[in-house]
Amino acid sequence: MFKNHPKGLIPAALSNMGERFGYYIMNAVLLLFLCSKFGLSDEQSGIIYSVFYCLIYVLSLVGGLVADRTQNYKGTIIAGLIVMAIGYVLMSFPIMATPQNSTGLLIFTCGALLLIAFGNGLFKGNLQAVVGQMYDNLEAEAAKKGPEALAAVKGKRDSGFQIFYVFINIGGLLAPFIAPYLREWWLGVNNLAYNAALPALCHDFLATGNVSANLVELSAQVSGGAVTDFTAFCTKYLEVFNTGVHYSFLASVAAMAISLVIFIAFKRQFPTPAKKEAAKAVEYTAEERRAMATEIKQRLYALSAVLGIAIFFWFSFHQNGQSLSVFARDFVKTDSIAPEIWQAVNPFFVIVLTPIIMFIFGALSRRGREISTPRKIAYGMGIAGLAYLFLAIYSIAAGYPSGNEFKALDVATQDAMKAGPWVLIVTYFFLTVAELFISPLGLSFVSKVAPKHLQGLCQGLWLGATALGNLLIWIGPLMYNQWSLWVCWSVFLFVCILSMGVMFGMVKWLERVTKA
Repeated sequence: MFKNHPKGLIPAALSNMGERFGYYIMNAVLLLFLCSKFGLSDEQSGIIYSVFYCLIYVLSLVGGLVADRTQNYKGTIIAGLIVMAIGYVLMSFPIMATPQNSTGLLIFTCGALLLIAFGNGLFKGNLQAVVGQMYDNLEAEAAKKGPEALAAVKGKRDSGFQIFYVFINIGGLLAPFIAPYLREWWLGVNNLAYNAALPALCHDFLATGNVSANLVELSAQVSGGAVTDFTAFCTKYLEVFNTGVHYSFLASVAAMAISLVIFIAFKRQFPTPAKKEAAKAVEYTAEERRAMATEIKQRLYALSAVLGIAIFFWFSFHQNGQSLSVFARDFVKTDSIAPEIWQAVNPFFVIVLTPIIMFIFGALSRRGREISTPRKIAYGMGIAGLAYLFLAIYSIAAGYPSGNEFKALDVATQDAMKAGPWVLIVTYFFLTVAELFISPLGLSFVSKVAPKHLQGLCQGLWLGATALGNLLIWIGPLMYNQWSLWVCWSVFLFVCILSMGVMFGMVKWLERVTKA
């Protein structure tokens, strides 16, 4: 599995685990945390979530430009880890939101999120560019030995990015357990228990003074007896509930520190492109430069086409932190498993399924039936569609209404309608297989077509397409709360199938550009 890959691949993946750890904590808790801390609606929290995740990827363009201009990829990556750590430190302050400080505290929280996004922009795309440069160097060394040696390493890039992807998801597997564990531990210390529906009910009571039947029933369940002073109970429950989540961000700070140590320790194993590019710059004639300009245009056109498809994939896939998170909170039995923990299913499947998919792709390649990267991406869009097809069919069979209609029902009726955990497991299985066909292979595709002097920028463009997809994901909770669930899931199904069709229409052209 690791044979004939660059020796810096594993250290690069390990140094990225801290970023993934923080990312998956945020992915698991951010929308639900904003709802529980500030009393925001799903839609309002979804907009903040969408802008944050958009900025993570948009700012990768800035990070790519900085690294390309300075040719200091390693320094930019180190700066990114430090800035992200500062953002997580600010997120860890357990300040109670009150009517008097709520606006200022929300601005403070958004400022911390901006720091995390900016640090991620400096870090993420440039580390991926460094991995791409490792394979450029590997292929260049093999070419010196002859055509046979070059052919032996040509297929290593796709599998290398898949290995990189599976290692960094180890951080993603562990992260979603941290916030629920710390939150429930802190609730237990204060003689309270966890309930996903209570924060919204508490905020509603503090805003309106309305004591709903569901608040009476659930408050008695989590406190071990009937509540008489609902103002004191709701205030305490929200403070304790959210303080536990704040503590989880300290774990992200520790993860960033570990990643920084790993990156610095193995820094010499990573390529330093500045010296090589400076040497090459004087070797091109005017005719060669014109030919290169034409080739670069073709490569950038191909890259733009794939980026357009990526927007719609991430719009659908990143519902795992939006409509799928609130679906887990509302429609899935979470009395024994908190809704955030379901975010661990995705990285778990990444780790388990990647070797299987690599084996299948390798076997096809050995038989002379290798599937091109663009074709794999097209298949991935279809597989993502299967996840939403399954959810749509299940929602029709279960007779699920919109999220708002469901939350208006009494507790007993809600409990009777809730799905078993297997529904989320099946959904994340399909989404993860789709992710493995698209995300690491998309990174590989970018590294193949990117001009050598624009690698950081092109990786930033890939992440920029992800940003545009993330900017749209707030639509998920809006549809979820307003429409019957099967209609909501069918929208994502349509987007995936349409994208697959467009991608298949471009496959032959993209294959030609990739081989050029």
